[in-house]
Amino acid sequence: MDKFKIVLDLYLKYRNALTYGLVTLLTAGGEKIFSEVVFQCPCSDAWNLPYGLVFLLVPALALFLLGYLLSARTWRLLTGCCARNSRSRCLLGWRGALVCAQLSLAAALAPLTWVAVALLGASYYECAASGSAVLAQLMCKGRDPSCATQLPLVPCGKAKASEVQELLKHLRAQSQVLGWLLIAVVIIFLLIFTSITRCLSPVSFLQLKFWKIYLEKEQQIFKNEATEHATELAKENIKCFFECSHAKECNTPSIKDWQQISSLYTFNLKEQYYSMLHKYVNRKEKSNSIRTSEGDAVIPILGFVDSSVISSTSDV
Repeated sequence: MDKFKIVLDLYLKYRNALTYGLVTLLTAGGEKIFSEVVFQCPCSDAWNLPYGLVFLLVPALALFLLGYLLSARTWRLLTGCCARNSRSRCLLGWRGALVCAQLSLAAALAPLTWVAVALLGASYYECAASGSAVLAQLMCKGRDPSCATQLPLVPCGKAKASEVQELLKHLRAQSQVLGWLLIAVVIIFLLIFTSITRCLSPVSFLQLKFWKIYLEKEQQIFKNEATEHATELAKENIKCFFECSHAKECNTPSIKDWQQISSLYTFNLKEQYYSMLHKYVNRKEKSNSIRTSEGDAVIPILGFVDSSVISSTSDV
């Protein structure tokens, strides 16, 4: 039991890193399976380019959209946003653009991994590049006259001229160089972005740690209380149905209350709240609204506040 607790604590401590690592491994593994089992270059001057690009880019696009789909912040931003009485709480302008940029960066991990691994494997690039007329002119310059027509056959090893078939090594080298360059650019960008967001953090390192602990506990307690409250309400309604009696009064939050605590988090240096629920509870006595006030800002490093969701098998 103690060992299980230690493993659980390690998981909670490094949950984000483990999640990103698992996503990367699954994406790399999926690309490997696709390239060896599904992908078969047609070796046709008409189909090589579109076929190779589809396998290189379409799965990356699907993974990018899936990243949006699985993000809690996406649904916090969109759920109820088009309702007439809820439009005022939707983030617009530069705040909305900043949140979308953060969502895009988080969602880009899997597609960039796919493209990088695919380029290192070189199969998709070899097929696509061999069908490019522009690249054929560059690579076939000073070679066999039939090079341009035979180049699409290179990925299948069917080029008749040996010097044309040797271009497969050039295509593979180009693909792998592009793959390593993409990896280097992503790492450098992540390093710069992380450093800048950390430098611009309005709170200290230890306060961030405390903040994350608070959010974990808040979500855990919220789920327990919500389950208990929902159970009591359901029992009372079913009891009244079968006994043909009137239900006891049971106070539940209003639609407006749910909307307010479901909004995207904004930081205010004057009033530091650790979540929208924390903000709602402390402002409820002063006002019936916790709409964005002067001084509120969307801080990239505090994006984890909106990413905290109640874990449940029925969650969307």
